Amino acid sequence: MKSLTKNSWILLTGILLATGCTPQQEEKQTSLKDALNGKFYIGVAMNEAQILGTDTAAVQTIREHFNSITAENCMKSEAVQPQQGEFDFTLADKFVEFGEKNNMYVIGHTLIWHSQAPAWFFVDDEGNGVSRDVLLERMKKHITALVTRYKGKVNCWDVVNEAILDDGSWRSNKFYETIGKDYVKYAFQFAREADPDVELLYNDYSMAHEGKRNGVVEMIKELQAEGIRIDGIGMQAHCQTDFPPIDEFEKSIEAFASTGLDVHITEMDISILPPPQNFDGAEISANFEYQQKMNPYPEGLPDSARIAQQNRYMDFFHL
Repeated sequence: MKSLTKNSWILLTGILLATGCTPQQEEKQTSLKDALNGKFYIGVAMNEAQILGTDTAAVQTIREHFNSITAENCMKSEAVQPQQGEFDFTLADKFVEFGEKNNMYVIGHTLIWHSQAPAWFFVDDEGNGVSRDVLLERMKKHITALVTRYKGKVNCWDVVNEAILDDGSWRSNKFYETIGKDYVKYAFQFAREADPDVELLYNDYSMAHEGKRNGVVEMIKELQAEGIRIDGIGMQAHCQTDFPPIDEFEKSIEAFASTGLDVHITEMDISILPPPQNFDGAEISANFEYQQKMNPYPEGLPDSARIAQQNRYMDFFHL
């Protein structure tokens, strides 16, 4: 990704087209953040080139159109603590500085995620799996270091990412295998202790699936019953032009809101390409052999596909 991230560029292009202009004409139009003023923040994930300012075109677009930014990779555990106790905040500091300088709502992503976590997190010096207590202590030190450093600067944290599977069951990752489902509870507890005022989210994909919807609601209610405060649920919106059904997406918004939490629409992108067979999620470990049918538009995007995408964006924004 050498310019805007996939999510931000598709979102930007889709909305600009939906309003009847092309990206080349967008400078004549009202900015996205101004068009949506009073409704909600309009956000973008920032990559390294954008944070460092080397991708000047993308930085200009971000400043003009967005009022919320999310750390794409620079705050994930493998990036910020590649070796135990050796933190590298260089890029994360610049990311937060960019948000402060441009008066943006800053989202830290993500404190605990089974993917993009360094191997040392889960093993001892001999390479054996660590105990529950050791892993909890490592979680606490990691979360406390990040949340404390950016206290009053980061507005919102994705505390735990993708803990529930599409059928509503718990994902069997290293955190779950070692600690059990309590790892989510402790992650939120540690983050809250580090910053009592910051907004704390649970974030996941395929949230329009009934199974995942029910599983997330059950998890949230269990945490609330234990006195754990969560402020919001992030609904990753990795969508296609025909999936998910928008009424199912709405059911999930309503279900999550019924818990008393805010609902954030996160990681939004709408693909016009047909997905691999039986794949409609965002599992980062998934791989597929390329087939020509995966790109039905090798000569360029036809108007019919462009219009379908822009209409789909407008359906979601109207919802």
